[in-house]
Amino acid sequence: MNQTTEAAPALPAAGNVPAHAEGRPSPGKGKPAKASAPRTPAGKQGFRSRLRRDKQMLLMMVPGIVFLLLFFYIPILGNVIAFQDYQPYLGIGDSLWVGWQNFVDLFDNPDFLQAFWNTLYLAAWQLVFLFPVPLVLALIVDSLISVRIRRVFQSIAYLPHFLSWVLVIALFQQMLGGAGFINNSLRQFGLDPIPFMTNPETFPVLVVAQMIWKDAGWAMIIFLAALASIDASLYEAAAADGAGRWRRLWHITLPGLRSVIVLLLILRIGDILSVGFEQFILQRDAVGAGAAEVLDTFTYYTGVVGGGWSSGAAAGLAKGVVSALLIFAANKLAHRFGEDGIFAKKVG
Repeated sequence: MNQTTEAAPALPAAGNVPAHAEGRPSPGKGKPAKASAPRTPAGKQGFRSRLRRDKQMLLMMVPGIVFLLLFFYIPILGNVIAFQDYQPYLGIGDSLWVGWQNFVDLFDNPDFLQAFWNTLYLAAWQLVFLFPVPLVLALIVDSLISVRIRRVFQSIAYLPHFLSWVLVIALFQQMLGGAGFINNSLRQFGLDPIPFMTNPETFPVLVVAQMIWKDAGWAMIIFLAALASIDASLYEAAAADGAGRWRRLWHITLPGLRSVIVLLLILRIGDILSVGFEQFILQRDAVGAGAAEVLDTFTYYTGVVGGGWSSGAAAGLAKGVVSALLIFAANKLAHRFGEDGIFAKKVG
């Protein structure tokens, strides 16, 4: 007797499973699935799409850009009067062109050379005695265990930064002036008063003390932020290996702050000829121009007060060029020590 055997249906090969077998709609039923469009990388987005995306941020930048253009970049064009015999009633277009003569006369002027020397001398005092103070304050604040004491210390250190130089000089006058608290106390004890505010020889010490009191607490913020970025596990590992406080400071803290210290040092060297204007012009008459005349005050008295517009512009332009060269030189030196500085060294 012939037995008929029904053939079992063949199973589909792997990869050819019908769509309905996997719980997906079959191509014949419903709408076909749309392929998702590939995303455009952020770097290849069109200008209009990026403009729409960053519209709010760009609008917030407009006031700052306008301010910089009006009060910083457009006035740079006025430096052309440094090469003219500028007369205000003639204007830039009709003033006589004299080339480099204003710069030749400037470096033959003993008052300019004295102001230039005073600027370098006072800047050296600030660099040596003022620059390390914010770092020391940051280390002190970071070492405080009590958060409440730390906040009180920070608030006291920050506060003088928001005072104008007029108030700062007035406060020092009330404390150290001829009729100030300290000299009145000396008179009560039968001692001679000390000319703190009028002695040209000690004027650099007075200037540095004023700047430390006013701005050291504010500059401390940068170092506190850099200290917060150092991995705490490094200190724990060093302490477990028996390293004391000073060894942890030398081998962990200072190397962690190295890039910030180099960056701030470069900026300070580039700004070394700008030792201050208000601070010195307020005390110039008390100690004399021989001690307090710097490039900023020389430019003001020569150009604005004395009417030597071209000489004042030449002094300001020379100061700007020298400051730019100092920045590039300091940045090049930072590259020698393996730091990026203001801008990284070009590779390749």
